[in-house]
Amino acid sequence: MIVLETKEEIKKAVDAGKTVYSDTKAYNVIKSKVNETYLIVCSLNGYTIGLHGLEGTEYENNLNGTKFFTETE
Repeated sequence: MIVLETKEEIKKAVDAGKTVYSDTKAYNVIKSKVNETYLIVCSLNGYTIGLHGLEGTEYENNLNGTKFFTETE
């Protein structure tokens, strides 16, 4: 397991085609094909939230998860 600590590390891993999880394997980080934003999607019920707070605000560096990881390098 490789822990990803920053927004940039998470985005880079997703862009490289790696499966990135948020907190548990039930939550996957994806890149939206519509507007190329990064989202956290629950595989159990489809609930979706942005990876981080709105850009251009004081919350843009606040991640909407506590532990991000991937199983591959």
